[in-house]
Amino acid sequence: MSDNSHDQHEAHTGPVKTPMQMLMLSLASFVIPVFIIIGLVFYVTSANKPADGAADSERSIAQRIQKIGMVEIRDANRPLKAGEDVYKAQCAACHAIGAAGAPKFADAGAWGPRLGQGLDALMNAALKGKGAMGAQGGGEFNDTEIGRAVAYLANSAGGKFEEPQAPAAAEAAK
Repeated sequence: MSDNSHDQHEAHTGPVKTPMQMLMLSLASFVIPVFIIIGLVFYVTSANKPADGAADSERSIAQRIQKIGMVEIRDANRPLKAGEDVYKAQCAACHAIGAAGAPKFADAGAWGPRLGQGLDALMNAALKGKGAMGAQGGGEFNDTEIGRAVAYLANSAGGKFEEPQAPAAAEAAK
């Protein structure tokens, strides 16, 4: 009979078997909710920051309503840059080291097939872009200055191109 009562008592026990397990369960039931509450408070208070432009609303409004395009006014009568200057400022970054397949400066082997196309084809490729080279037209330099850089670069590899002149100077020469 005592065996039978012992079996019934074992059947009704819970997962906590020792006093240490009970202590850990009690501790965890208080500590875990405290950390959850601290985490939620931190999350809510950290997200409460002023929006961009709240401190300087006039500047914020001006940035939001600014026009997409900009007009830059340049002196049309400024002296044009020489081909070497334009090459050093814009072209040398790739053509000096041959980056992304760009023909190197003064490399007659790489420039040979390109020289046969003529200056107009080379200028067209420079202004509109070709391969990894982006379009150079409309940048810091005007088309005539880009043409001068193309002539300088091609002539360094054995080309015999004449540097393009400014449109007004070309008409006056005629």
